[in-house]
Parts: sequence; structure tokens; C-alpha cells
Amino acid sequence: MEPLEPLQHFLPQVWFFILGLFLFLYILLDGFDLGVGILSLTASSEERRSILMTSLGNVWDANETWLILMGGSLFGAFPLAYATILNALYLPAVVMVVGLILRAVSFEFRENADNKLVWNIAFGVGSFLAALGQGFALGSVFEGIKVDQAGHFAGGVWDWLTWRSVVVALTLIQGYVLIGSTYLILKTTGDLQKTYYKTATIATWTTLVGALFITISTPIISGEARTQLFAAPLIYIFGLIPVLGILFIGLLLRSLYQRQENTPLVYTFLVFCLSFIGLGFVIFPNIIPPSVTIYQAAAAPSSLVFMLTFIGFLIPVVLFYNVYNYVVFRGKIINQE
Repeated sequence: MEPLEPLQHFLPQVWFFILGLFLFLYILLDGFDLGVGILSLTASSEERRSILMTSLGNVWDANETWLILMGGSLFGAFPLAYATILNALYLPAVVMVVGLILRAVSFEFRENADNKLVWNIAFGVGSFLAALGQGFALGSVFEGIKVDQAGHFAGGVWDWLTWRSVVVALTLIQGYVLIGSTYLILKTTGDLQKTYYKTATIATWTTLVGALFITISTPIISGEARTQLFAAPLIYIFGLIPVLGILFIGLLLRSLYQRQENTPLVYTFLVFCLSFIGLGFVIFPNIIPPSVTIYQAAAAPSSLVFMLTFIGFLIPVVLFYNVYNYVVFRGKIINQE
């Protein structure tokens, strides 16, 4: 056995977990402010829209830190995957970036604008576009990316656009609306809070329908996923995830019906966590589904160890900053309606 052979097997797994952590934290944290941005398009008055924007004012830019960390880590740890995935998902990535730029520009300009309508629309549309681009990127995970023997992209520019990727994108948008609604339940009061109890209930059902369709159709359509998930011991874990998911959805609906404030967001986080664990089981050990593994795409062990030294220091710092940010700016946004 070569001296570096154990590291060549272990380090890609570590980095797969780290990238999954970054992606999960981004979806969880930036997901609610994308959801709030989408919901701002339906706000009935400028005062209500201002409350929504105020609820994000001190946290939304920190949430996107995890996306930057994930992109940089993917480039360093799995350079082949970085190049191939961005090549395959060039258009969804452009849509997402345009959406994020629109959000950032409109959020800042809106504060000093006399006519806020244009920037209000730009913020909502930017949030929708960012979520849509991410949804199509996620859909490509289930569809798979065509590569040649060297692992380079060998498909067409529109391969990411299929009917299943549309369903995945719409489901992710509904998931963002759900988590945004439960966040606003926590931050608002009065009639505005009642509005988001309603939107959270609707989004719970629409997200559930989409999630059930994705869960059932993936092993039916994908032979690789079917072979992996229906083999012991993964079949027992994969069978448990939908059961727990239905349980958490039921608890979420009950908490919304009982007009609880804190628990809807907690149950939504748990639903997202289960969905993410299921996605991990579908993908692993691939980094470019369905054929390129983390071991084939990983950088040299020395590079992975070097990066791990800095990331190991950076993760606690960023986590502390996020936690501190939310603790300082906790509490309700005053509704003067």
C-alpha cells in the first residue's frame, strides 16, 4: 500500500461532507431570505413590504457567505467537478448570479429612492431568478450530467432543461417560500403574521407534493439511484427518511394550525435537513452524477490537507459570526398597521 493511499480515499469523503455542510447552510439560511424576497412581490402595501425588507436588513448578506465558501472549496477540492458542473450549468448559473445582483443592487438603492416601485419589483424578481437558477441546478443532479471518459462535459447547452428539472425548480421555490413564511411568522405580528400563517400552510402542501414526486420518480427513472438506494443497508435508511418527513410535515401543519411562532421554523428546518440527507444518499460517492466519483475528481492529497487547515479555522469563525448576528438582531419587527 502506498503511503498516501488511505488519504486518497479519506480526504475526498471529508471534503464531500464539508461541501455538503456549506450547501446545506446556504440553502437553509439564504433560502429564507430568498423566500421573503419572493413573498415581497405579493405584499399588499409599501409599509408591509418595508417590514419584510427590514427583517432581512442585517442578515441577508451574511447568509450568502456560505455560497462563496462552497464555490471556492469546490474549485480547490474537486477542480474537475468545478469545471464540468459550471460548463454544464452555465445558463442556470448566469440566471442565479443575475438574480443575486438584482437583489443586492435593489436592496441598497431602494432605501434612498423616492419611487420604490422599480426597486421593489427588482428585489422580488431577483429573488425568484436566484431561486429558479438554483432549482434548475439541483434538477440536473437528478437528471445527471453527460461527460466523456476524462470527466469533461459532453452534453448540450440545454441539457439542464427537462420536465423533471422544472418540477424540482418549482419545488425548491415553494420550499423557499415555506421557510421564508415561517421566518416571517417569527418576525412579525398582527394581521401580517396571520397572512404568513396562510402562505406557510399553502407552501407546506405544495412543497410536500413536489417532494413526494421527486422521491418516488428518482429511483423509478434513474437506474443508478435505484441500484444504490435499494441495496442494504441504504434501503432501510432511505425508507426511514420519507416516514420522518411525513411526520415532520404533520407536526409543521399542526404548529401552523395552533398558531405557534417558533416551532414552524424548527420543523421546516428539520424537513430541509431530511431532504438534504436523502439527496446526499442519492449522490454519494459521485460528485458529478451519475458517473464521476469524488475519488476521480479530487485534487492531490497535499492540496486537500493544505485547504483543510484553513477551512478548519474558518468554519467556526463564520459560524460564530452568523450565530452572533442572529442573536443580536433577534426579536420582532414592529408592525404599525
